[in-house]
Amino acid sequence: MEQLNTQLFLWLNATPDSPRWLINLAIILAKDVIGIIPLVVVCLWLWSPKNLIESRRELVLKTITALLYAIIFSSIIGVLYPHPRPFAIGLGYQWINHSPDTSYPSDHGTFIFTFSLAFMCWHRLWSGLVLLVIGMLIAWSRIYLGVHWPLDMLGGLLVGMIGCLTAQFGWKFYGNALLNIVHKLYRQLFALPIRRGWTQH
Repeated sequence: MEQLNTQLFLWLNATPDSPRWLINLAIILAKDVIGIIPLVVVCLWLWSPKNLIESRRELVLKTITALLYAIIFSSIIGVLYPHPRPFAIGLGYQWINHSPDTSYPSDHGTFIFTFSLAFMCWHRLWSGLVLLVIGMLIAWSRIYLGVHWPLDMLGGLLVGMIGCLTAQFGWKFYGNALLNIVHKLYRQLFALPIRRGWTQH
């Protein structure tokens, strides 16, 4: 498995002969695109249509819950099975700065794949597939730039699956209570924007 991981990495990793425009595109994908996801979540919570607001807010909280589970699982795996990044062992070419911490599973992969799977399961298939494509581009970019192995991204996908399954199972026990608590807190903190009609109640 490690041999396959290494071969795939060397095949995907950018070299000094790679087109500069492709490296620049990969840097944007690796560092900036993932910032779209929190923006989408905030917009869904604050400005969804009135007839969809309850289901959209449930989606937001279930997705965040799934992400929290996924982060916990990812952290545990990282402690139990630390794995060096390619540049930490002198393999390939590194095109962006990164600390030489454990690489498996990928934090970026865990984040984007959890969101894509959550939207696929609890929103619409098409929205999940769009996020999945974005996730695959981010995964490619971080391998291309030399800071992750291919299996790190597969690990992020698997941890995202586990996070979503755990959230789905746990939601029946605490979902309604969590929604009520967060709604109450939101209405207190956003009382002025809600009263002015800037955000949904």
